[in-house]
Amino acid sequence: MNWEQLLSLKRFGDTNKRLRKEQNETRLGFDVDYDRVIFSSEFRSLQDKTQVIPLSQTDFVHTRLTHSLEVSVVGRSLGRQVGQQILNKHPHLESIHGYQANDFGAIVAAAALAHDIGNPPFGHSGEKAIGEFFKTGEGKKYKAELKAKEYQDLCDFEGNANGFKIVTQSRDGREGGLRLSYATLGAFTKYPKESLPKKPTSCIADKKYGFFQAEKEAFLDVAKELGLIVRGDDENMSFSRHPLAYLVEAADDICYTIIDFEDGINLGLIQEEFALEYLINLVKETINTKKYNELTNTKDRVSYLRALAINTLINEAVSIFVNNEEAILNGEFDTALIDKSKYEAQIGDIIKLSIEKVYQSKEVIDKEVVGYGVINKLLKVYIEAVNNYYNNSTSNYDQLILKGFPSTLEVKKESLYERLLSVCHYISLLSDSKAILQYKKIQGITY
Repeated sequence: MNWEQLLSLKRFGDTNKRLRKEQNETRLGFDVDYDRVIFSSEFRSLQDKTQVIPLSQTDFVHTRLTHSLEVSVVGRSLGRQVGQQILNKHPHLESIHGYQANDFGAIVAAAALAHDIGNPPFGHSGEKAIGEFFKTGEGKKYKAELKAKEYQDLCDFEGNANGFKIVTQSRDGREGGLRLSYATLGAFTKYPKESLPKKPTSCIADKKYGFFQAEKEAFLDVAKELGLIVRGDDENMSFSRHPLAYLVEAADDICYTIIDFEDGINLGLIQEEFALEYLINLVKETINTKKYNELTNTKDRVSYLRALAINTLINEAVSIFVNNEEAILNGEFDTALIDKSKYEAQIGDIIKLSIEKVYQSKEVIDKEVVGYGVINKLLKVYIEAVNNYYNNSTSNYDQLILKGFPSTLEVKKESLYERLLSVCHYISLLSDSKAILQYKKIQGITY
């Protein structure tokens, strides 16, 4: 792969090539990507979607929105620092093409901002709930009518693939979705493969999948423009990652490792003395002991250590990326950047404690159970209404359900796969509270 192609400013529907040196420096194309994500309704809904603690009423606990903003900030720093070193190594990118270090930062920031835009309500348990409906629930009956990859899309419903759908899906008046630059779409796609085969290798890019069958051709267009290395074949589409996807992933890894841990401390799920010891082990080379000892409360102490930890891991990720740039461009780097970190043991300790005390806390598990019930019911009722509409056999109840759908939801599709995916996609766009409200209406609990 080469940086000239990887930094493509092309957007869906373009007929002329966009050149970096002809860009308006006050509003670059990559900056436009960021703006389009942040002003989208799908991004705004993240303010009421679970990060760790579902439906939390505590103001300092992160939602998907605040998490995404923080990942974007970390991603911008990663991109700028890497960009500066890439330009030093490949000066023609700047002298001939006009690229700047901030371009790398803008691409990573926009992709990182959108990285969770496809997540359904109730966090990762929401993804699992949708998948279970088709794998072992009532949706299992559709298996015989679907192609293997179509069925797998539903059984392993993936927020990353759903995010690609959101940012690229055309509808009336919005052809090409958000029409982001192909460079940003490439950096956004951490898993540039189809849902099958599952995990064909141990490479990090094969851990999950990055696009539904419905968006297969759209991703192929992006991959060809960017010059991504083909890893699979026509039957099993797979590519090497866009190099900047490693930085998006690193930004997310850094934030959820450190900031979810901070949430656990502030909620009292993790005892301060354990927490501070774990964080100090990560930042002992940079901590100012005098300044730290002057802090008088837990929140300030944790905040100080969190800032140091994030900075430490940013510098570490940049170093790993730059030292492995050639392998990354050749599609030969097969792990996450943070997995190569000299702080791997300290990171592992923090994640292990977070899993035990936060992710598996009673509050989280109880509300995930609620989420499963809500999503299962919505899928059952909505899919039945949509299929009955297609078959011209709707009941009065079905018609009432259909009237509650937004006009942007196309329900009368010829393909069963597309009908099922449309319902899953619609539910994925609901916030946690909206999903519960819809559930209560269906159950007759509230008006």
